This record gives sequence, structure tokens and C-alpha cells, in this order.
Amino acid sequence: MKLVSWNVNGVRAVAKKGFDKIVSDLDADIIGLQETKAQDDQVVEVASFDEYELNTNSAVKKGYSGTAVYSRKKPLNVIKGIGIEEHDQEGRVVTCEFEDFFFVTVYVPNSKHGLVRIDYRQTWDKDFFDFCKKLEESKPVVICGDLNVAHRDIDLKNPKPNYDKNPGFTQREIDGLDRFMDNGFVDTFRHFNPEEVKYSWWSYRAGARDRNVGWRIDYFLVSESIIDKVEEAFILNDVFGSDHCPVGIRLKGLK
Repeated sequence: MKLVSWNVNGVRAVAKKGFDKIVSDLDADIIGLQETKAQDDQVVEVASFDEYELNTNSAVKKGYSGTAVYSRKKPLNVIKGIGIEEHDQEGRVVTCEFEDFFFVTVYVPNSKHGLVRIDYRQTWDKDFFDFCKKLEESKPVVICGDLNVAHRDIDLKNPKPNYDKNPGFTQREIDGLDRFMDNGFVDTFRHFNPEEVKYSWWSYRAGARDRNVGWRIDYFLVSESIIDKVEEAFILNDVFGSDHCPVGIRLKGLK
């Protein structure tokens, strides 16, 4: 089973950049999208595929945030949001339940320039963690998406000037991701590639992608109980269409 996650930075924009061919080439069993920037009906209109079930969660604010999941198999159950009204206005989470695991795609809030949203981000991080651990009481959990944090120095090109100054690499955000790692979740890419320098997001400014001045902020986290079912984890730097590239894993022995 091949699972892929991609922050498309606008599904209507990427639909004009060969999204249908990219999806075909990915040949994934499940795809989680973040930052669709579209209402549910707009996602259905521009990015539906016959071979996939499509479940979406759009923000109340039009053109903002939004998530979606494509799956070849119809989910047993679909949950939109995390059950907390304060958080569920922005369409940041879609959870699909399958026979052996939950698939959660998430677009974690950015702390914003000047860290003006860092307090909210900390509240979100804890509440989203609690939501995922509650799911895990029933069956293993696969979390994918744009977590808007680089975990360690190896995960961004310029760690020192960014640390505790810019959104995405503050200690409070790192602590939020550590909470997952310290409580039963595994960062699949680092599990298989402990020393590899590879990024999943590049600023549009100053030719950052051409120079590979990037950040690894897109992840697949899995419950420790199924890490032995993960065959590989990958980052697809050669897929364009967004300021992020897709990331993914291959699973065996799960339905």
C-alpha cells in the first residue's frame, strides 16, 4: 500500500499544472492533501478522479486552509476536524478509518510572522495530539501532512538564524512535535534515513528551490505498533506544482 501526502498550496492552482497526471504517476492507494484553499464543492469540481473516493474538509473562510483525502478503498468512517469548535473552523483535519488503521491528514496552523499565533499553535498542538491518541485507543494511527515545523537542525538549511526567531523552528513548536515522538509515534522518514538531508518545502523567494534552501516540514508519523509494517519512507523532490513536494510511505500487511 502506497500512501502520499502533499501540501498543494491551492488545489485549483495545481489543477492547472498537471495535477491529474501527477496523481496518475503517483499511483498511490491513499493521498492526503493540505492547503486546498477551496470549498468542498470546488475541490470536487476541479480534482475528482473516478478511481478514488474523495473526502474533503474546507475552512469557513473561503480560499483558506482546507484538507482532503483520496482513497481507492471506501473508508469505514470519516471524521472532519478534531471535535473542538475553536479549531474546526479552518478545515485542517480529515480522518479516514480503514480496517487496520486510521489515516489522518493534517494542515497544522502556522505560527505566522512575528510569532503572533504561537500561543494558539501550542493549544492546537496539544489538542491535536490528544485527538490522535484517542484514535489510537481503537487501532494504529497514520498521521500525514504539513506539520509546519522542522524537527531538528538537519531538517532545514539554516537552523541557527531561524531557531526561536521564525515560525516553524521555535522550541515551543519543536516541543509540540516531540510530544508525538515521546508518546508512541515514529517519524518514518528519519527512521529510515537518520542522516539524509532532504527537504519538502522551499520559499518562492530568491530561487530557494533551485538552490535547495529548504525545510522538511511535511511528515508521515505512525504508531510504534506498526513501524514494522512500513517498508520505506520517501520525499519526492522532483514533483513540482507547489512550494511543497509530496512525501510518502509504503506499508505492507495492512488493510
